[in-house]
Amino acid sequence: MSINDRKIIKLDRAAILADASRELDMPSRRLFGKRLLTLGGLSLLTGCSITDDESVNKFLMAVSRLNDRAQALLFDPNRLAPTYTEAQITRPFPFNAYYGIDEVPEVDGSDYRLKVSGLVSGQRVWTLPELYALPHAEQITRHICVEGWSAIGHWGGTPFREFLRRVGADTTAKYVGFRCADDYYESIDMPTALHPQTLLTFDYGGERLPAKYGYPMKLRMPTKLGYKNPKHIVEIFVTNTYPGGYWVDQGYNWFGGS
Repeated sequence: MSINDRKIIKLDRAAILADASRELDMPSRRLFGKRLLTLGGLSLLTGCSITDDESVNKFLMAVSRLNDRAQALLFDPNRLAPTYTEAQITRPFPFNAYYGIDEVPEVDGSDYRLKVSGLVSGQRVWTLPELYALPHAEQITRHICVEGWSAIGHWGGTPFREFLRRVGADTTAKYVGFRCADDYYESIDMPTALHPQTLLTFDYGGERLPAKYGYPMKLRMPTKLGYKNPKHIVEIFVTNTYPGGYWVDQGYNWFGGS
């Protein structure tokens, strides 16, 4: 190998680390695989063929998918997230979305219909009074944002696993997907959908869910990062086809465990 060839390899390796460092510093990578992939690990990749932005991104995406599988294997569907007291609630609970608070969708509850579709025997639509009449549960749990902050809130609604059983969902299916009143969409793994703390939420702080927190309903999962908790849900579907998600399709980790 000539001196020039060795210089090119060193430059390529430096470019790889620079590109990867930039990728890992993005908000969508900050909790990337609980740092399953690190720059220290990348520094061992001498002789690899990752030499440009596109190939670096493909490599990171492949490791992200590997991390999804690793997190799924480690996930305990019976292990509960911590709960808190009323005195520990964050006041006010912060608004968080990919748009400003003045752009929060206004959903008319009087003609709202929740569509349930996919691998369920009870494909139908639900009105808000029907949803409000379901068995009720409450939790005070911590919302953890991928951007590095967290907040404790008081949520009320119906256990999602009971709702899935009520609608005859195929709980051997891989995914549950959500479409929202804005252009947000998300999906989760079935074990998380069946977790005892996964809540189809209609209330916050003992009152109907405000628009800024997701009226008329959001999915609350203390075992997932905040972006995995969709708001303003208008459709729930069960599927074996990978549905992706709004941020996931832009590079976020899909499993999104907190």
